[in-house]
Amino acid sequence: MALHIHEACILLLVIPGLVTSAAISHEDYPADEGDPTSRHSNCPCVCALDGPVCDQPECPKIHPKCTKVEHNGCCPECKEVKNFCEYHGKIYKILEEFKPSPCEWCRCEPSNEVHCVVADCAVPECVNPVYEPEQCCPVCKNGPNCFAGTTIIPAGIEVKVDECNICHCHNGDWWKPAQCSKRECQGKQIV
Repeated sequence: MALHIHEACILLLVIPGLVTSAAISHEDYPADEGDPTSRHSNCPCVCALDGPVCDQPECPKIHPKCTKVEHNGCCPECKEVKNFCEYHGKIYKILEEFKPSPCEWCRCEPSNEVHCVVADCAVPECVNPVYEPEQCCPVCKNGPNCFAGTTIIPAGIEVKVDECNICHCHNGDWWKPAQCSKRECQGKQIV
């Protein structure tokens, strides 16, 4: 009975280190379905009757943010780690700051996560604030003001709202109704 030695073992015996598991036909030695690294080079091999048997070392886990994995050795190697963030379908560089909306400021962190803060608007100093396009916080187009009844009056000055009443806004308390004082009008005093 003739001894049959697999051709890869002959090379392994003649030139050690030349034959690796990558040189062995994948059809002859199918990999385990659950082990994507079982067919790769640089794993120590020994000859058996059926051909070379290569040890499979315990491989380190691939980083979850790895975007490019190479299988050049026994263990897969991460060759490229994700160095960007994705936010609402757009890509941002690490440490890039961006403003997805007028009220939101965001930054792509080194962890590949986007951290955002939303503007905390000060309370407007008027009773009729306006939201302008591309501005986050409401603005008082006509400056600080308050209500005197149903009339809006500017802060800081006395305003005659009718023939008998003069009103002014409280200092800094625009949300309070105006202070009004009644005056004599047309020779009569209004009660």
